[in-house]
Formats: sequence, structure tokens, C-alpha cells
Amino acid sequence: MTLLAEGAPARPGPWHRLRRLGWPGWVSILLTALLLAPVLAVLVNVFAPGNGTMSHLAETVLGGYIVNTVGLAIGTGIGVLVIGAGLGWLVTMCDFPGRRFFEWGLVLPLAVPAYVMAFVYVQLLQYAGPVQNWMRGVTGWGHGDYWFPEIRSLGGAIAMLVFVLYPYVYLLARAAFIEQSVCALDVSRTLGCSAWGSFYRVALPLARPAIAAGVALALMEAVADFGVVSYFDLPTFTTGIYRAWFSFSDHVAAAQLSSALLGIVFGILLLERVLRGRSRYHHTSGRYRPLVRYRLRGIRAAFACLAAALPLGIGFLLPAIILLQLTIKHGDQQFGARYLELARNSVTLAGLAAAIAVTAGFLVALAARIRPGYAPHIAMRVAGLGYAVPGAVIAIGVLLPVTAFDNAVDGAMRNLFGVSTGLIFSGSIFALLYAYTVRFLASALQPIEAGLQTVTPGMDSAARTLGRGPLGLVTDVHAPLIWPSLLTAALLVFVDVMKELPATLIMRPFNFDTLAVQAFNLARDERLAEASTPSLTIVAVGLLPVFLLSRAIARGRPGRSPLISGSDR
Repeated sequence: MTLLAEGAPARPGPWHRLRRLGWPGWVSILLTALLLAPVLAVLVNVFAPGNGTMSHLAETVLGGYIVNTVGLAIGTGIGVLVIGAGLGWLVTMCDFPGRRFFEWGLVLPLAVPAYVMAFVYVQLLQYAGPVQNWMRGVTGWGHGDYWFPEIRSLGGAIAMLVFVLYPYVYLLARAAFIEQSVCALDVSRTLGCSAWGSFYRVALPLARPAIAAGVALALMEAVADFGVVSYFDLPTFTTGIYRAWFSFSDHVAAAQLSSALLGIVFGILLLERVLRGRSRYHHTSGRYRPLVRYRLRGIRAAFACLAAALPLGIGFLLPAIILLQLTIKHGDQQFGARYLELARNSVTLAGLAAAIAVTAGFLVALAARIRPGYAPHIAMRVAGLGYAVPGAVIAIGVLLPVTAFDNAVDGAMRNLFGVSTGLIFSGSIFALLYAYTVRFLASALQPIEAGLQTVTPGMDSAARTLGRGPLGLVTDVHAPLIWPSLLTAALLVFVDVMKELPATLIMRPFNFDTLAVQAFNLARDERLAEASTPSLTIVAVGLLPVFLLSRAIARGRPGRSPLISGSDR
């Protein structure tokens, strides 16, 4: 028998600690287990004996994989941070000609698939392209007489990804700046801070969780990209994974490379957490007033317009113009009813996936907040790791357990009733949505988590004092206060699914195509001009939700909780 010192509280046993999780904690753990199953189905082969492919890769190209992947992550991270955070502050806090257009127009590059952008700029900037042809015609130079940057390079891949992915940081930073209290900025001005000082010393630290979330999303997308690096013939972990899986048919080598890729992403996320330390970024004031923008005139207004126009032009307008010209001259002759069906399939999948991912992400992030402990926090960290795994690997990881489940059900029905059920979930919309949720949960989880971190814990305590349980915290406090972050999460998942290719290509039901699959099939057949038609359609379909959600965020301010009354608002 164990004796306790007089007055010493008894340590809670394992069963008591499990009961303290409550239903939010258990829901979070169960969701994480479901989302982690496909990744584990692939990574379970990491320590299995292979056929020597990994040893060969380690001796020949593994070093190049590491250098290129890390270089891609660093270059993309710096680029999206500078452009996204800077533009988010510019359109939120400054008034200049065209601001209302730029505040939603700067999101448009997010609707352009990175591989489509890579194709456009290769056609534009390669030796036989119009830019170099014009330059040689003007100067009379010939081959070897001048230097021109090589688009098919690590720098070119970084540029393509930066101008496609900066809207991740821009959206989250802008939502964070909108949610901030103007009182904090007013105090900084009374203490002598200039516009730059208020941004650097007050607004930027308060928005750090959202900006870090956007950069993390961009980094995970960059290191898991296959289309750009494959088209540019740039060896990275993703090209190595595809080559090991599909060319060498070595699942063990592919799993080992995938685990190394996950390790890189986890290290990036851990580094940001360590640098953040014990710092917290809550808004302690409940008095929210409309933000007072700095009015820019003259040369400053011109520079602001140029700073906003360049990323938009490079990331959206120029590719859209070139694709439009190709479509008009050599577009797909099947454009019409066929594309209405493709658009309907793409929008349906994207809408359902966005709703599922936002709901799951909200529950996982909420459990980590209202049920402090290692289990909910670890579950939240693990749930978003699927974003760093290439789509084809996720598809294979989903097919393994889903097919095993279908075969088990079919075997049981044959033995018990002599009836074959066939494959119930494999090759279905359900399995495809499952893969999307695993792949893109981080797109929803990161902005939701960042939004929850801006809600001071005192709000939770006040709600509990007033008798609100976990469900009341959701409906009366958290959801109203972070609805711009929820809308941003839905937008990110919707656009990601619209552009997603590998998992859709592998797992889609029979005779069920999307716009991304159509564009890939045409490009694979070297019908690149015709591939411009579905590529433009992807952009067109994504424009409406981008516009509506961006305007909704622009009109919004932090939601008003029913628990905040009177002068506390």
C-alpha cells in the first residue's frame, strides 16, 4: 500500500486523465487517427528490407534531393513572407488608388496551378520564346553573345512557387491585421511610433501566429510540389518519391524518402515554435473600432500601386493573358457541355472537401485549446502532417486501408450470406474526399489555430463562469470571433482541391473527370495549347469564391460574441 504525505493531493490515475479529455479531446484523437492512417500505411514500410534502391539513391542523388528541397523551402519561405505580409499590411492599413481592387485581386494567383504557371513562363522566357527572340532582334545578338536567366533552375522554381503561394501569407496576414484592435495601434502612435514603427513593433508581432501559419502552408506546399520541379527537371524529394514508387516499384524506398520529407517539414514547424518560445499574441482590448488607414499620395501612392501590381501581374494577369491567347487560337474543341460537367465535378468535390476539412480542423484545434494536455496538442500537430506528403503517396496510403476494409467486408458477407459486396469505398467519392481531407487538413488547421490564438484565454474563463460548456464556447465565443479565419480556411481548401491532380487522377471514380485531370491529360499528350482551356476554366471557376470570401473578410472585423455586452464591445 502506498502512503501519501498528509495534505499531499493524490496524483490522478490514467483513467482520470482520460476522462478529463472530454468529448472534444476524444473527437480530436479519433479524427487524428483516421487522418494519420494513410500516412502510417505508407510509412510502416520504412524499416522493411528493400531491394537496394535506397542505397543506390543515397550514393548518387540523395544529396541533391536534400540541397534542392531545403533551398526550395528557404527561398520560397523568404519570398512569400516578404510579399504576403507586406501586401497584407499595405492593403489593410494604407489608402491608395486601386486599393479596393487589389485587396481581393491579390488572391487571384492562388487559383493558378503552379505547373500551369511554370509552362507559361517556360514558353515565354526560353531561348526560342518571344522575349529572347525580341531581344535578339533588337540587339542583333546571337547564341552565346548574352546572358539570360535560366527559367528551368532552382531559382526559376522558387520564383514560380513564390508568386503562386504568396496569397497563403497574404490572406492570413490580412485577416490577422483586420482582427487587431485599433486601440493598440493608437497607443503606439501616441508613443511616437511612425507608420513603419506601428507595423514592425505592434501589428507584426500580433499577427505573427497567422503569418507563421501562412508561411508553414507555403513551405509544405513547396517541398511537396511535383508539377513544377518535374517540369523543370529539378531533383527533389518529391521527384525521388515518384521515381522510387512508380519507376522502380520500390514502396520501401518511397516510404523512406517520404519519412525524410516529413522530417524536414516537422523540423520547420518545430523551429518556428522554438523561436516563438513562451511569447503569446492575444488582443487584450475588447474595444474594436474601424481601422484608420494611412492615406498615401504622390510618389508613395505610385510605389504602393506598383508594389501591389507586380505580384498580381506576374502571378495571374500575364499567365491568364497568355493562356487566353492560346485558348482563342488553339483551344480545346470539346469546350461546352463537357466543361460544364467537369466544372460541376470540380466544384462539388472542392466544396465538400472544404466543409469537411474546416469542420475537422476546427474540432482538432478547439480540443487543443479547451482541453490542455499532451494528447490534444500532439493530435493537432500530427493531423496536419499529411500536407507535406505528395498527393500520389496519400492516394496510395488511402487505397491500402480502404481496399483492405472492402475486402474484409466482402469476405465476411460471402462467408455469412453468400453475397459479394464488391468494393464499396475503393474508387468512390468517399475515398477521394478522405484523401483530400488528409492532404489538405493543414490548409484549414493553420488559419483556424492562428485565429484561436488571438482570442485571449480570459474570454474562455468568462464564458465558463457564465455557465457555457464546450459547445457554448464554440457557438458563443470562438466561432463569432474567428469567422474571418474560418472563411480563409474554407477558401484555401477549396482552391487547393480545385487544383489538386495526383490523388484525383489515381482515386477518382470511373468516368469521373475534373478540370485538373482534363488539363493533365491534354498536356501529357503534348496538346499544350488545348490544355490552356481547362486551365483557364479552373481559374474562372475559382474566381467567384475568391472574390466573395475576400470581400467578406474585407468587410469583417472580429466577430461580436453574445457574451460581450455594452461598453465591452
